[in-house]
Amino acid sequence: MKITIKETQNPTILKFEFPDFITQNESFEYKNIDEAKNSPLAQQLFYLPFVKTVYISSNFIAIERYNIVEWDDVKEAVAEQIDDFVTKGGVIVISDVKISKKQPITVYGETTPNPATLKFVVSKLLTKNALECKNIDDTVTSPLAKELFGFPFVKEIFIDENYISITKYEVATWESITLEIRTFIKQYIENGGIAVDESVAVANPKIEKQQIKNFDNLDTTSQQIINILEEYVKPAVAADGGNILFDSYDEKEKRVKVVLQGSCNGCPSSTFTLKNGIENMLKDMLNDDAIIVEALNA
Repeated sequence: MKITIKETQNPTILKFEFPDFITQNESFEYKNIDEAKNSPLAQQLFYLPFVKTVYISSNFIAIERYNIVEWDDVKEAVAEQIDDFVTKGGVIVISDVKISKKQPITVYGETTPNPATLKFVVSKLLTKNALECKNIDDTVTSPLAKELFGFPFVKEIFIDENYISITKYEVATWESITLEIRTFIKQYIENGGIAVDESVAVANPKIEKQQIKNFDNLDTTSQQIINILEEYVKPAVAADGGNILFDSYDEKEKRVKVVLQGSCNGCPSSTFTLKNGIENMLKDMLNDDAIIVEALNA
């Protein structure tokens, strides 16, 4: 096998090209021998003290060197080592081995109407189903929430889509803990940590109720209320790091009961929002001025 040595625009990186393709529409980058678990060749190359990074793609292997050597002094020996490895039947890449690779993400904090709650927005989907954890016993399906409760100032946690709303105890100020929490979440997610394990089924009456599985069996007014909450109210409260759930509707009293989660729970302005926002909206859209909205946990 004839391996061709080619320079790149980066003087520390050299390409070793093969006459045929060595990967199947895949590219790999290894920063150290541990990352190269699916490439016996890359692992062998890391025994060379000057090898910093190994790239494998289509028909070439590119190697980035440390400055302790110059390529002119070692490139022929490296090409010979690669050629010898392949000639003897060595495997370049084991394609079916899944490598856990660090995925860079961004995490930033957003204030909410609730001064005790901060919303941490993550640049990836965390869950498809909202999860509220009042304490560590509620974290059966959320390894991340369980870890966050290890911080003594964390009181409650709400996770939905791409954000985590954290409610703190008064003992700490956001100025003193925001960076610590943000850094922890970022490193946890980047290292492959699971926010919510949705494969774990938990028999929880509250969760079952949130899913409104009996929607078709509800009365017409209850269905209309749920649709209004889903379409008009939930997007607004989610933007503030919260959530609202339909609980029940009493036709005689015209009373709508809801559950507030995340930043909405315990928020000083939640009563105003319920009465002047949601209640007025339901009165107007259902054409019924007798409707009353009440939060079970306000």
